[in-house]
This record gives sequence, structure tokens and C-alpha cells, in this order.
Amino acid sequence: MGLTIGVDIGGTKIAAGVVDEEGHILSTFKVPTPPTAEGIVDAIAAAVSGASEGHPVEAVGIGAAGYVDDKRATVLFAPNINWRHEPLKDKVEQRVGLPVVVENDANAAAWGEYRFGAGQGHEDVICITLGTGLGGGIIIGNKLRRGRFGVAAEFGHIRVVPDGLLCGCGSQGCWEQYASGRALVRYAKQRANATPENATILLSLGDGTVEGIEGKHISEAARQGCPVAVDSFRELARWAGAGLADLASLFDPSAFIVGGGVSDEGELVLDPIRKSFRRWLIGGEWRPHAQVLAAQLGGKAGLVGAADLARQG
Repeated sequence: MGLTIGVDIGGTKIAAGVVDEEGHILSTFKVPTPPTAEGIVDAIAAAVSGASEGHPVEAVGIGAAGYVDDKRATVLFAPNINWRHEPLKDKVEQRVGLPVVVENDANAAAWGEYRFGAGQGHEDVICITLGTGLGGGIIIGNKLRRGRFGVAAEFGHIRVVPDGLLCGCGSQGCWEQYASGRALVRYAKQRANATPENATILLSLGDGTVEGIEGKHISEAARQGCPVAVDSFRELARWAGAGLADLASLFDPSAFIVGGGVSDEGELVLDPIRKSFRRWLIGGEWRPHAQVLAAQLGGKAGLVGAADLARQG
């Protein structure tokens, strides 16, 4: 199969892109994300139509946040869209007249990194995305492992603290409550409240109040050496690395790929994640260590991965 389209459904925009067999994006088309579930189907069709103009496209892959069934056809549940057993594949196929594959967005991003990014050369890769929440994907033996019902690799909702912080999923102590962009902001606010004298740089980048601290402020403050910002990244990294050590016990990959917005800070966060991973890896003194790599495709990973999964059918 030649050219395919990947679709990335974001909170504010839906992006479609024509992708070739080498993972290059040849054209893109973006539309605003509508507020209704039916409107999103219309918007996907419009984005596909706009991106495909002038290109002989053969299939469409859609990355959707939520639980996608084992047939990669139905969104069983989406946290941010009112999709409950939504037959997205059938609806979009009727609109665009092309074969459609639906995949969880984190799985699609993991596949994109495995095929065309940091995972090249590895057969066994675990990806995590440190964004607002925490997502992931499993590639073992060169295959995307989705589980019997299609909803594997929801790493963010592994419970790491019994009766811990309440998560948006309704459970308590989920990993993403301790290793995510949202957690980073919480750490910074707590530390700035406790020791404001160590947070002068951080506070100066916002509105001067603890409540006004945002993720971008923490990143900039850390680059300037702000003790509170640096320590907040270290706390996030401690939890992230410990979680990777647990995943190593489960999957024993040759590499972990860390993506998502938090990972954009590079070694500021990756170096302490590696140290935490080595600290908590069981038998780490005696066993090989998986590499901990930065994702390479950035925000394009999900679109490219979804397109490639559509190519493979």
C-alpha cells in the first residue's frame, strides 16, 4: 500500500496528514474540533478530504483518545468526547469512501516512534507519553500488543499508591497522578507555597502568585536554575523512573521511549528519569539495562503512526 492518511483528534483541532511509506508527511489539513460527537465525524471527513486533495490515498488511520475495541473499529469509551461504543470506523468509512483503522492515540504514537523515530532498530519497545496525563504503548517482537480486548497499555492508571490521590478515572493512586504534566504543576505549587524564597524565579514568570504557576513557567524556571522548579522535575522523574523499573519487570524491553510534552525538556527530565530507573530496577546491578530514549517525532508521532497502521490494515 502506498499513501495513507493519519488523523489526530486533539482537544482544539483535528489534523489529517498524507504519509508515505517512509513516514514523511506530504500534506496536512486542520479543522477546529467541534463540541459534539457527530460533529467530530463530519470534521474528520473534512480534514481527510482537505489533506488528500491531489494525492492517491488508499486508507485512513485515526488516533482516538480512549478505549478502542480489538477490531480497531469501535471506540468503547472516550474520556473527553461523548463516545460510548461509538462505531467510528463505519461512520468515517461511509463519509470518506476509504478503508479506516481506528487506534488508541497513545498506541498510534508509540507505533510511529517505533517505526520512524527513536525506536528504530529495536524489536521490543515500551513507550510512555508524559503529557497532561500518562499514556503508553507496547511493541514486543515487532508487533503492537493491544491485549485481548484492545485496551492494553493504559499505564497511567496502574495504581502505584494504594488509597493515593484521586484520579480522573475514579480510582486512587494512579501513576499519572504522580508522573505527568499535571503532577509537575502540583509539585511546583506545593514547593512554592512551602518555600517561596526558593521560588522567586518561578513566581516572576507568572502572575506572581502560586496559583498562577503553569507548566511553561516551571520549564523556563528550571532552565534558569530555580531550586523549586528543578526539584519539581526531579520529583516527577523519581516517579516516572520507578514506574519504568516496574514495566521492565513485566516486559523486559530493550528500550523505553519517553514522549509527550514533559519530555520536550530533554535531559532536564530524562537524566533524572534514567537515574531513578536504575535506582529502582530489581537486580539492576546484575542485569542488562534498557535504554531510556527521548521520543523523536514530537507531536507528529500519533498522526504518522496512525497512517502507518492503516497501511498495514
